[in-house]
Amino acid sequence: MSILVTGCGGFIGSSVSRLLVESGHCVTGLDIVHPGASPLVIRRLRDIAGKSGFAYSTADIRDHESIRGAFHDRFASSSISAVIHLAAKAGVRASVEDPRSCYETNVLGTLNLLELCREFEVSQFVLSSTSSVYGIQGGGPMSEDVLGNRPLSPYAASKSAAETLLHSYHYLHGMDAVVLRYFTVYGPGGRPDMSVFRFIRTIAEGDPVTVYGDGTQRRDFTYVDDIARGTVAALGLRGFQTINLGNDRPVSVNELIGIIEGAVGRSALVQYHERHDSDPSLTWADIGRVQRLLGWAPEVGIEEGTRRTVAWYMENREWAKNLV
Repeated sequence: MSILVTGCGGFIGSSVSRLLVESGHCVTGLDIVHPGASPLVIRRLRDIAGKSGFAYSTADIRDHESIRGAFHDRFASSSISAVIHLAAKAGVRASVEDPRSCYETNVLGTLNLLELCREFEVSQFVLSSTSSVYGIQGGGPMSEDVLGNRPLSPYAASKSAAETLLHSYHYLHGMDAVVLRYFTVYGPGGRPDMSVFRFIRTIAEGDPVTVYGDGTQRRDFTYVDDIARGTVAALGLRGFQTINLGNDRPVSVNELIGIIEGAVGRSALVQYHERHDSDPSLTWADIGRVQRLLGWAPEVGIEEGTRRTVAWYMENREWAKNLV
């Protein structure tokens, strides 16, 4: 298949792009890289740029004409079978501070891509969404059949809006469409603003660990390689599907810190602060549907995934400690 991957320089996007080309697919990657881009993005793109079957275009999904040029160039040589849309303005708290930028990227950007898929007759669209769309749920696993309609942040609201847009294009234009709700993705080279990377860095460097709330809030941390496998497998689905990709084993923030302490070999100096209103007390994926439809299950538990992530940090510590 010939597949267009947006956000190919991102944490998940680079992992998905790598797995696709290693599986024999042709990948056109789209991302926006500016002179001040994170060293992580530059390294990810460098690592996959030389792989056979991968081509890269600089484009901003908020700019319809910019990405239309990328579609046109790709169709000049071969058609695109599917779009895996991973580009996003991520971050719950960041969206509270800058909701406009979040909406422009996550909603307008998705609309631009869907319009181009309609114009160029792309038959399949896979959308990365988030567990944040569930808002506040009960104490059990979050099922795809229960869509929270009370999002706690502009980020969650923007992803819910993107999901709704995708359904309308499936309904009106017959596009096969898959919504993938990711649960707290982590792993080597992950986002520096996410808790796993942030805790590893601060514990390894002997800095105070900032925890918002009392640390009893639980998250369904899911290893990036498992997420990539599930995303690629979703290309085999037809119709409209909404699927959770999670580890189905939530652990508390305090437990996570303990696991990292063991992997780093150093105790944490934890400073507790008031919980942010946009933070739910629990995320927990019901993965029954993805097991039935795709035979997918997570393979890397939080202990092993943390060990691998700590090992990556230590190997890259000289420059990784300065990431923000």
